Amino acid sequence: MNLQPVFEASQKASRSLGLVASEKINALLRDLADAAVAKTPFLLAENEKDLARMSPDDPKHDRLKLTGPRIEAIAEDIRSVAGLTSPLGEVLLQRELPNGLHLSKVCVPLGVVGVIYEARPNVTFDVAALCLKTGNASILKGGSDASFSNEAIIAVIHDVLRQHNLAPEAATLLPPDRQATEALLNAVGYVDVLIPRGSQGLIDFVRQNAKVPVIETGAGVVHTFFDETADLAKGRAIIFNSKTRRPSVCNTLDCLLLHHARLIDLPALTAPLATAHVLLYADEPSYAALRGLYPAELLQHATPEHFGTEFLSLKLAIKTVRGLEEALQHIAEHSSKHSEAILSETPEHIEQFLNSVDAAAVYANASTAFTDGAQFGLGAEIGISTQKLHARGPMGLEELTSYKWLVRGDGQVRTT
Repeated sequence: MNLQPVFEASQKASRSLGLVASEKINALLRDLADAAVAKTPFLLAENEKDLARMSPDDPKHDRLKLTGPRIEAIAEDIRSVAGLTSPLGEVLLQRELPNGLHLSKVCVPLGVVGVIYEARPNVTFDVAALCLKTGNASILKGGSDASFSNEAIIAVIHDVLRQHNLAPEAATLLPPDRQATEALLNAVGYVDVLIPRGSQGLIDFVRQNAKVPVIETGAGVVHTFFDETADLAKGRAIIFNSKTRRPSVCNTLDCLLLHHARLIDLPALTAPLATAHVLLYADEPSYAALRGLYPAELLQHATPEHFGTEFLSLKLAIKTVRGLEEALQHIAEHSSKHSEAILSETPEHIEQFLNSVDAAAVYANASTAFTDGAQFGLGAEIGISTQKLHARGPMGLEELTSYKWLVRGDGQVRTT
């Protein structure tokens, strides 16, 4: 498969996008949001074709599914992106050297942003919107599970681009086959950065095989530590929300770490989870505390493989710990460095947890469900980076820019 002409067209589009006035891009994004809502029947019909090929029991089914309210939420995120200030052209630093040279460090687009993702059709809208706002061309490589949905969405995006006299190559959807993936991984000189979104297997494959720079958006193995002084009412609400709000997404709670002194409160803490049919994998102390007080069909003994697992479904592991240090050690051994939380009323424990845990987002007395670009005020997100170079956490507009140095002189030459 020869995709070089496609990549060249994306490069050309990226050079043009950086010169488009911010007001024009904002108008385009508002029109895109309106078009997404107007095309809801079409988008849902195409999405239904994808859903028909996937078992409802598959953890990816919920991520694949579009609904009227979800499309409305996507449109609102696009409008939010339009309302944000563009970072392009922002002067990050200015300095005048003793020799009279004036230096400016200025935000610029990355260029061509490639994204490989699985059954997540919302990503098609999110990536296109964020890249357009930052002057980047996007190359999208969705999975075959969402091929009908992605084709429908890119058609809507292309219609709006043409209405605004911009090249449709500003947002390109590649075929959903392995040959396209291989071409994208090897698009040296054409793609400036590649971002995988999906399972740990997908992320590992891209990292190990890509010849272009990669920003990892890691899987979410998420813990919440219920400390000795944690408030029971707060904990019930936070744990329930973290686990059940949308089980298939990466900020969902996977493991509850419970201080052994609070075993007596475990039945009350987990009671709301039973109403949502959450299956618990409990270690021996927590199993004993829950036996006869949590539905037997939803309670199983935990095994070592349950810890460090991203369930992406209504399943939760419970581990009893002796205190904060053991909780920190467990998180260090099993975390994917995505989102971690402590529930405590002890300020010293909270500060130690916040400062010690190595993760992109670390919470105190709040649900990890907030790890989301829109919730962080970024409009939308291109992914949640779990690495430490260039970007970490929800990636919004700033993370889709680089910078360059502008050097203004008046005849200076270097003499040393």
